[in-house]
Amino acid sequence: MSGQPASTDAKTPIRAIPVRHWGQQISGVIVVTVLVALLYAVATNDNLDWSVVGENLFGPTILSGLWVTISLTVLSMIIGVVLGVAVAVMRLSPNRVLNSVAGGYIWAFRGTPVLVQLLLWFNLALFFPRLGMGEFSLDTNTVITAFVAALLGLGLNEGAYMAEIVRGGILSVDHGQSEAAMALGMRRRSTMFKIVLPQAMRVIIPPMGNELITMLKMTSLVTVIAAPDLLNRAQTISARNFYIFELLIVASIWYLVLTTISTLIQMQLEKRFARGVAGAAPRRQRVLRNLTPGRVTSPAAAPGAQPVGTKGGAAS
Repeated sequence: MSGQPASTDAKTPIRAIPVRHWGQQISGVIVVTVLVALLYAVATNDNLDWSVVGENLFGPTILSGLWVTISLTVLSMIIGVVLGVAVAVMRLSPNRVLNSVAGGYIWAFRGTPVLVQLLLWFNLALFFPRLGMGEFSLDTNTVITAFVAALLGLGLNEGAYMAEIVRGGILSVDHGQSEAAMALGMRRRSTMFKIVLPQAMRVIIPPMGNELITMLKMTSLVTVIAAPDLLNRAQTISARNFYIFELLIVASIWYLVLTTISTLIQMQLEKRFARGVAGAAPRRQRVLRNLTPGRVTSPAAAPGAQPVGTKGGAAS
């Protein structure tokens, strides 16, 4: 008598039993307990006046400094990205003059601290009292204000780091892409900006996001040249009311808010440029999709399947 496969429902859900990680759960409870205890100790500390934090968090002086910090971050990153792309292309150029100039720029600005660069730009009038030639010149202190000095110091320094990030992204693209574009008659410049750089963005975006967050926090250095950024405004208020720690908490809260927003933007950009790449979908989504009922079925439940140990539908 020929054996018949047992009728089973192909839509029967898989009963997946998750593995319990007791070590992670215990360590998680310990971490949460310590964090709650720390937050409670800070919140109930008698030496902190939280009313001062609340009064100044949205104060006009703090908000004006916050706007300066955001402006410096955005403008410095724009300068850094534009310079970084240009210098990276020069660095990869077969032209020895362009290559040497780009290498010297990276060497100079990465080799000196950004704080020193800020002070040099702010005190540029000591070396060049006037900028220009003859009658067409201006007083250096009039042109190089504290904000301009901060913008030059942060932007030019960022350009050196972005150049290496962009260069690494360009080198990550297979050279066959450039060769194929050249074979189609595209020029070197068009190949770089239309073929290579769009593909390199997937590699460039993560470190660029880190540079944005670093730049956001690095703007606090401009307080040494009296630029009216967020930290400078907080210090100005604390010099009047002597609530130093409270005003530092106010500045820290705004830095955390801006950093969080920057991180979310970075995550969205990474998802945008990772489309079409194998394995780009989040692991959690892939696992849940594979565990969907009916996604994985038993071979015996497939239509026309033969039971194990049978051949040609006859029992062995």
